[in-house]
Amino acid sequence: MAYNAVDNHSQVNLSQGYATNSPYGSGDPYYNSSTGYITPSNTAGKSRGMSKWIKFGIPVAVIVIAGAVVGGVLGSRRSSSSSSSSSSSGSGSAAASGAVSAKNGLGRFASATNSEWMLPVYPSTTNTAAFTSPTFNPSSSAAWPVDPFQPSSPSVTTVRTDRPRLIAPAYKWQNLPSRIAADPYLKGWNDTIFSNASDYSQLSLVAYILDGGPTGNGLLDAARQVKQRIKVYSYAYRMTNNTKWADLAWGEINNTGSNNANWGANNSTKWNPVHFLDTAEMCAAYAIAYDWLYDVLTDAQKQQMRNDVIQFGLNNGIDIYANNNMNIGWWTGASILGNWNCVCNNGLTMAALAILGDDTTGTAAKLLGYTVPNAKSVCAMAPTTDGTWPETMDYWYFGTTGYAEMVSSLITATGSDYGMLGANPGFNLTGYFHMYGQGATQLFAWGDTGPNKFTATANPMLFFGSQFNTPVYQLYQRDQWDAADPWSMFWYDPSVTGAFWDGLALDRYFDNNTDQWASMRSSWTDANALFVAVKGGTLQGHQTHNDLDVGDFVIDALGTRWAGELGDGNYLSTGYFTSDAQDAQRWLYYRKRTEGQNTLLVDGLNQNVLAAPTVSFGSTGESQGSSTVYTVPDGSGAYFVTDMSSAYFNSTSVKRGVRTVNKRRQVLVQDEITTSTSFQWRMHTNASVTIDSSGTSATLKRDGQTMTVQLLSPTSGASLTTQSAVRLSTDPPLPTGESDQPNDGITVLTVAFSSGGTYTIALLFNPQWSGMSSSAYTTPSITALDQWSKSNQS
Repeated sequence: MAYNAVDNHSQVNLSQGYATNSPYGSGDPYYNSSTGYITPSNTAGKSRGMSKWIKFGIPVAVIVIAGAVVGGVLGSRRSSSSSSSSSSSGSGSAAASGAVSAKNGLGRFASATNSEWMLPVYPSTTNTAAFTSPTFNPSSSAAWPVDPFQPSSPSVTTVRTDRPRLIAPAYKWQNLPSRIAADPYLKGWNDTIFSNASDYSQLSLVAYILDGGPTGNGLLDAARQVKQRIKVYSYAYRMTNNTKWADLAWGEINNTGSNNANWGANNSTKWNPVHFLDTAEMCAAYAIAYDWLYDVLTDAQKQQMRNDVIQFGLNNGIDIYANNNMNIGWWTGASILGNWNCVCNNGLTMAALAILGDDTTGTAAKLLGYTVPNAKSVCAMAPTTDGTWPETMDYWYFGTTGYAEMVSSLITATGSDYGMLGANPGFNLTGYFHMYGQGATQLFAWGDTGPNKFTATANPMLFFGSQFNTPVYQLYQRDQWDAADPWSMFWYDPSVTGAFWDGLALDRYFDNNTDQWASMRSSWTDANALFVAVKGGTLQGHQTHNDLDVGDFVIDALGTRWAGELGDGNYLSTGYFTSDAQDAQRWLYYRKRTEGQNTLLVDGLNQNVLAAPTVSFGSTGESQGSSTVYTVPDGSGAYFVTDMSSAYFNSTSVKRGVRTVNKRRQVLVQDEITTSTSFQWRMHTNASVTIDSSGTSATLKRDGQTMTVQLLSPTSGASLTTQSAVRLSTDPPLPTGESDQPNDGITVLTVAFSSGGTYTIALLFNPQWSGMSSSAYTTPSITALDQWSKSNQS
């Protein structure tokens, strides 16, 4: 079961609701009292293929309990409702020490993982000792010791003399066992890594699969699976000195190198440099094996690995940088602010650092003179000024993983980050982008959602937490299901204490004009919380991963996503990535067209790619306290208004407002439009939809929950209807031989207007909260969007 329900390339039967693969392989084996350990299915050897997946989430009726894993390690786990008598002042080393003790006594903060969305489920309680303000306690015995390698004049070509040198130096390995014994998170992750290693050991070697041809998806899935296995096998060897694990790692290396012609010809194209992500991920895999297994590899094995990584990997990097081969190195350009630059420079850098000193050809040292400055000027600049990753929410995983691996490797191997951490203040904020982009069910995942993740997790949050001194990042990520990873064992600082939600604002506005989006919620720790997110932003400048979606919104409530996105089209479709110009073939596919988004569709036409919307945002500014139980006060709420007139043709003015009302229990979506032609209000849902006889109320049902939608305005001449999520009959034809992906189970809730004019369209979303009487719901007055303010939340 993948993070955020499933990866977008999993095959899904919506009638049964089960995904057939997972992008990470085995998950954290949380225990269920009825069925035992739950381990999601492994994807090894599967091609990404061309799936027909709908990105709305997969209902799975099981709750898996994390506490039993911790209890099995630490003895009987405390009841989640128990409280501690320790002080909650949160100040001074004594308070921090008390919080560490409380954390260890409590175990993992999340009492379970909801398998439908793979998100933490927190106990409904206030633990006054453990749930304190986020902080690091550097004086704690749990803190990592200072790295003894502290060069006075760091150089990218001068590395530490001890091994390993990448991400996990020897001093951390020496301290790790005692930290595992003392920290429930490290203990659980360690168990999971070994469980995954055992699972992978039962599988065949990773197969060579050139998915979609060399320039399609290439070898990317296969390369990332190799890296995934190498990480856990190498970790298992270093923790046990059992050569079984080193042998398994060598098996994957030998299978993918010059020894095996089945993995491509033994020349510079073996690792498919025309799709350089493939080459980079193989370089990273070899780097980990070479460095972490250095003491057990024979001289002949190391020689073979050096020869292979230079011939199939690093020489291609030299060809790009020294010979200006932009056919394979286009990603080095200053405008490529996205995951490609981060992933590609990281793989080359890790491999060069790993073999530096043993490489008699000089290739590694030469290459490091190129990759580090290029990554500093391109990869490090990827997040916008507010921390948003402009490629989309899911591509954040790939880019930040590459960035964190590269910077961490440079620091541990050479003693410096060479200014990468300070190059762009937006990287200090990108952890908040990820946190606020996560709803109560899944991400606000606009645009493309990317290939299989495998080794791209959200664990850069742990690295950012320590490097940017932001403990909330570590506290947030450690409870996530994908935290069980070898990098986490060294990026996590077990001296961190507190609850990420304590003092964390419910709302946040990301104001960079490339994206312009807002996140609003009623709680950080209630799985049934209200969550609404909405965006403006430009329609270009997203590495051709965007949709035509100004005004798009999502809504979560009652543990269900009621309004959601469709996600990827088929990456191998004709013209899918060729251009984002107005006439680009990308905009012929339903999932990328304006009609495939939760926004207004005017005259059946796509939005204008040159759109430059403006936005206003307001929030009453509440933050959640230390308790996992948060009661929203009267008057609390937030709103987002965008003037998106520039996104539409044949219209004089188009504005959208989205706001929470009635103590964040209801949502109002209001549009104001003056147009000369027909138009539609559109929203995609995979709930069942029933429209009443008047056409003014819709009842949505899903997962045993109910949401009603009221059409408040106009009061006459319009009604709610439904449509199928298919191309309109007036759409231009698809490229020859292409067909759209079916959107099975998806209904489009619409309000259609057959003629132009000036209209105010207002729809009120009413989750049917348990125990809330009908009289407790409110019907807000329709106020002009220009008059919306944070003081008017009723």
